[in-house]
Amino acid sequence: MGMTRPFASVLLLLLAALAPGRALAAPDAEPWPRWERHDAGATATIDHSAWDGWLKRYVSADPLGVARVAYGRVGEDGRRALARYIDGLAAVAVSRHNRAEQRAFWINLYNALTVRVILDRYPVESILRINTSPGWLSIGPWGKKLVTVEGEMLSLDDIEHRILRPVWRDPRIHYAVNCASVGCPNLRQEAYTGARIEAQLDDQARAYVNSWRGAHFEDGGLYVSSIYKWYVADFGGNETGVLAQLRRYAGGDLAQRLAKTDRIAGYHYDWDLNDAAQPAAE
Repeated sequence: MGMTRPFASVLLLLLAALAPGRALAAPDAEPWPRWERHDAGATATIDHSAWDGWLKRYVSADPLGVARVAYGRVGEDGRRALARYIDGLAAVAVSRHNRAEQRAFWINLYNALTVRVILDRYPVESILRINTSPGWLSIGPWGKKLVTVEGEMLSLDDIEHRILRPVWRDPRIHYAVNCASVGCPNLRQEAYTGARIEAQLDDQARAYVNSWRGAHFEDGGLYVSSIYKWYVADFGGNETGVLAQLRRYAGGDLAQRLAKTDRIAGYHYDWDLNDAAQPAAE
């Protein structure tokens, strides 16, 4: 028997409250030394054109600026194209590339894997419903090994918390990796590339900070994404650091109001799936 809608909603809220590292505190950034290897002088590039085409085909912005994925419109051709792209990345000797190529590689791989996780369980209301991580009380799919790169089996948590965060120590990573949720920074409608990664990350940061999901004022108080609470260590370690991050990328009225603000009134996050709700098959 299926769950009643009220019970399902309560369960989803409970899962959000219990989601490890995503509601109470973030997983620590624990370096995995073997992934620090790189070739600073390497000039070879990694081809992300297949992922770029996939994103342009299935991702679009809604009227509020939230990037939505047409999961229901992804047929067998789209699934095979995504699988070929992921398999192609898995075959790359990423440690032989320079840092810029590596960072684009890991972000694109993370996002492509997340999309595949959703497609494998679609339709689903939230990624929090996909409880495939090992451990009895584990929530979500982030701890499950999903891909093998250079002989190492990796999970989404491995890519984010053991590679991207500790190697680059750049808070903009949080604006780039996507957790398939409305509250998350947008899944970019183009692939990241080594040649453009810096500009792309800055663009992602500006877009999120200046969106309602990133920061907004309500009843005179500043409300920001829970990302700034979960990962406060990456944003300076306290509210002062978070405010500095917001001021760096804010524009217009938000920038003016942030200049006069010295505290955060509250945090928010929407775990609903970033679904375009277009169920027709391709």
